[in-house]
Amino acid sequence: MSPRPVFLSSLGLVNALGLGKAAVARGLFQGETGGLNLEEGWMPGRPARVGRVTSPLPEVPASFAADASRSNRLLLAAMAEIREDLEREITRHGVHRIGVVLGTSTSGMAEGERAVAQQLREGTLPPDCHYRQQEIGRVAPFLAEYLGLQGPAMTLSTACTSSGRAMATARNLILCGHCDAVVVGGVDALSRLTVNGFAALESTSTDLSNPMSRNRKGINIGEGAALFLLRREPSEIALLGIGESCDAYHVSTPDPTGEGVAVAMGMALAQAGLSAPAPLYLNLHATATPKNDEMEARAVARLFPEGIPCSGTKPLTGHTLGASAATELAFCWMTLQEAWNPEGLLPPHRWDGHQDEALPVLDLVERGRKASATKACLSNSMAFGGNNISLLLGTGPW
Repeated sequence: MSPRPVFLSSLGLVNALGLGKAAVARGLFQGETGGLNLEEGWMPGRPARVGRVTSPLPEVPASFAADASRSNRLLLAAMAEIREDLEREITRHGVHRIGVVLGTSTSGMAEGERAVAQQLREGTLPPDCHYRQQEIGRVAPFLAEYLGLQGPAMTLSTACTSSGRAMATARNLILCGHCDAVVVGGVDALSRLTVNGFAALESTSTDLSNPMSRNRKGINIGEGAALFLLRREPSEIALLGIGESCDAYHVSTPDPTGEGVAVAMGMALAQAGLSAPAPLYLNLHATATPKNDEMEARAVARLFPEGIPCSGTKPLTGHTLGASAATELAFCWMTLQEAWNPEGLLPPHRWDGHQDEALPVLDLVERGRKASATKACLSNSMAFGGNNISLLLGTGPW
């Protein structure tokens, strides 16, 4: 039997498109790529193209000085948009019935980098340095303590599927009766280690990422946070299905057949009682790396032989790593709602238009294209080790 749906009633987010739903929605549906820029200082001797958040961010309160990191400032910026709705849930259910589940892959890594650099340069750590800043598992407990919540607080780190896995865990907490609502999503801040690490894998590009093109060269790293309020009570947008799989093909290379991704998408559709030809929009993982795009294109063509409108949105934000699954689910959430998408547009696929003859031809969305009876959106995320997740949203009434 398929799990009961749970509901995404509120959203807060920040990324290279801007701070808040209104700013992000404007950039998303116009396909703005201006937040991805070449910057010095991320790599030795050469620039890197990154999606850096330039919006002002709140400070971490002095009472949480040991948690003062850019990741947590991004979290607080996203949290501000859902705080009012959260307070209503606290009044209704109590702080002990509300959880926090977040995905991340960097946490406060940048603060650790700066501390080590000063230690090597001057022989002393900065006075504001605290190891807690770079603990990957700390982001969810920090946010729970900041909000005064006493339900489960968990951080998941599965690389680029982290915030998608957080969504699955949050749903389980509600369906199993442990929580009545969960603050769920993901966050990652830019750090030199991350940028250089992906460069060492020959996975980055100084050009704007160019997903599904025969000229694609790799990803641009980005940063951001996306937080939802997941609830038991019905609201306009439901989380209808989650598909999870693991290829275990290679530690960093995806299974070239795309079988695991196809399985994950099929599971999400089956949970929702939908078939592949149903009216959907698909947000691709689409990293613009040669092997990932090849694998995903094959999986999509296999599951949707008649085609499905789809786009990869990482040229708009950069690859936000542990925050990417929640960020791109947020794009689906806004696509389905007239309040944020009054013209009924689909998120466009920004690329150079040069089809890779080795890939199946996908129905890639051009700027200005409107949805055709789209009442559901599917979003893919993949990670190292063949870790795959697909999340399916749909609209009511329920």
